[in-house]
Amino acid sequence: MSAKANKPTSTLAWGSATTIGRMRTNNEDAYLVANPLFAVADGMGGHEAGEIASKLAINSLKNCNDDLSEVSNLRKLVMRANVDVLEAPRQGIGRVGMGTTLTAAVIDNDRLLVAQVGDSRAYLMHNDHLRQVTRDHSYVQELLSSGEITEEQTRDHPRRGVITRVLGFEYETQPDLYELRLEAGDRLLLCSDGLHGMLLDKQIATILSEKKQPQQCADALVQAANRAGGQDNTTVVVVDVQAVAQAEARFSLRSKLRLSIIGFLIALALLVGGTVAGVWFYANSSAYLVAEDGQVVIYRGLVGDVFGFTLQWPYEETGISVSDLKTPLPERLEQGIQLDSIEEAEQLVEMYREQIAESKP
Repeated sequence: MSAKANKPTSTLAWGSATTIGRMRTNNEDAYLVANPLFAVADGMGGHEAGEIASKLAINSLKNCNDDLSEVSNLRKLVMRANVDVLEAPRQGIGRVGMGTTLTAAVIDNDRLLVAQVGDSRAYLMHNDHLRQVTRDHSYVQELLSSGEITEEQTRDHPRRGVITRVLGFEYETQPDLYELRLEAGDRLLLCSDGLHGMLLDKQIATILSEKKQPQQCADALVQAANRAGGQDNTTVVVVDVQAVAQAEARFSLRSKLRLSIIGFLIALALLVGGTVAGVWFYANSSAYLVAEDGQVVIYRGLVGDVFGFTLQWPYEETGISVSDLKTPLPERLEQGIQLDSIEEAEQLVEMYREQIAESKP
């Protein structure tokens, strides 16, 4: 990891632990502690597949050269990890169909940035109150969110292990992103489902409160998961925020007040024009794929209307027939797949062409 990406901005202490559990014969989990970047991955796909997928994802994070204080860079980093997992079988690494969850966190001054795919979780302990930061990408989570089952019923549901989003399934997989504010004394927990599948949140909270040293806490958590049955691999990373970095003061209070007034007046004068210009610039640098007359078409701009205006410009007819693509791509293309740039759109189109070529005899 580059010095730029790995420059610590707050005083942190951390601990980590992993266990194979009591029911498994191999450990498909992997983790990363590289201040200010921390991550947990839980692989799937069977022996010599799941553990490879999780390690590939973690290695992608290790090779980061971006400034991860930008949440967009964290998102792109996870998307690159997804591509690495997908492309590995073509290079003779692992197997087709392997996948992994990934929950990655960056601590930047008083900001916590989290990117998540799958059911590995991030929790934050603040003032002895435990909060689940992430939302599981799982079948039972969808049932819970829709009110079809209760929290208690999720633990024994027969389809509890069905994950609805993982790295290694499709090229356009994107993570959910979260941003929170941190204070000194906060404690971050990243964990695979081997922990929250064995322990209730209140049990996790008790251990996080009682064990003051992060390494001691990490060890206690995996031991508790094993005592509760150890039905899966369990991996945890515990990070304590000991002090939050403060930006260097460069101006006196009077200077700051003067600059604030000037900034407010300028912002007020340019609000309307600046907003319109900013939206137009963003649209002009973005792109999307859409199904049009039965083929995949690249547009520059944004899907749908913005403030009643359409910001869309035809860019390229790819010649790819939508009917040649596998589900769920045709349905998604009917709605439009938004991307950050023309380059990303062209890369995705090339991936579609490769998938079509491989599926033909």
